Amino acid sequence: MLEPRETMPDLARLRADVCARMDKMFEALLPLPDAPHARLYLAIRHATIGGGKRLRPLLVLLSGRLFGVSEDAALRAGLAVEAIHAHSLIHDDLPCMDDDDLRRGRPTVHRAFDEATAVLAGDSLLALAFEVLADPETHPDAAIRSELVVSLSRAAGAAGMAGGQMIDISAPALTLDLAGVTQLQRLKTGALLAWSIEAGAILGRASDSSRRALALYANCLGLIFQIADDLLDHEGEEARAGKRIGKDAAAGKQTFVSLLGAEGARQRARELLAEAVSHLAPFGAEAALLGEVAEFALTRDH
Repeated sequence: MLEPRETMPDLARLRADVCARMDKMFEALLPLPDAPHARLYLAIRHATIGGGKRLRPLLVLLSGRLFGVSEDAALRAGLAVEAIHAHSLIHDDLPCMDDDDLRRGRPTVHRAFDEATAVLAGDSLLALAFEVLADPETHPDAAIRSELVVSLSRAAGAAGMAGGQMIDISAPALTLDLAGVTQLQRLKTGALLAWSIEAGAILGRASDSSRRALALYANCLGLIFQIADDLLDHEGEEARAGKRIGKDAAAGKQTFVSLLGAEGARQRARELLAEAVSHLAPFGAEAALLGEVAEFALTRDH
């Protein structure tokens, strides 16, 4: 169990706890079968167990804590969005997309296995996410489970993450201004982060005003996270990042850094950080760790 609210650990400790809990949950859900399709399970486990910041499950947990949501329910919803995130990374790394060889410091799934297995692993994780959300173990109220499923479907689909990826793969042929890049990243990166915040509110039956405040925070957080990603791609170290860097410039894509410059992008992120924290004001000290998450998103080095 994670530590109770009264002895809430600092952010680094809580992140470590969430990472360990996610690994255990994926291991329990993905036992290796003694069957011809065991290779598919190995590929899915390669993509989900070990590594990763687990930021999305952490956000579900912290959002849920504002409304008294149980840790088990929050982390099951967190596992669902983490499965969608892993699915997106597998497909994003494929030769038909970004053609990457390295993810989280180890070979991408299509390199460790093969392209067909990678596609099936991504598909399986997409299905697993909704299987977990639809299970009564996530929440006894079918209406709550249905809202989680519908909202995550929208966040992951053509109106969300997949739509953002479509713009991204078209970006070298487009001339995106700052508004265009912002819209791209609100979809590609921001949609799942926003859902992670929303999920805690759904599980906790939060008021409309609370959900609006969290949605505004989530919008800022998604942009902060992406600006930090752009800065890492521009000036980070591949060994530290655990993935190929410099690929956006090589592909001729517009980013926050290419449009604003490195220092301009940092300044914009600092402004967004202040705005994100201001949106948490209605929740008082209970939302302090959400403010720290926004700062972590800006200052991380991988």
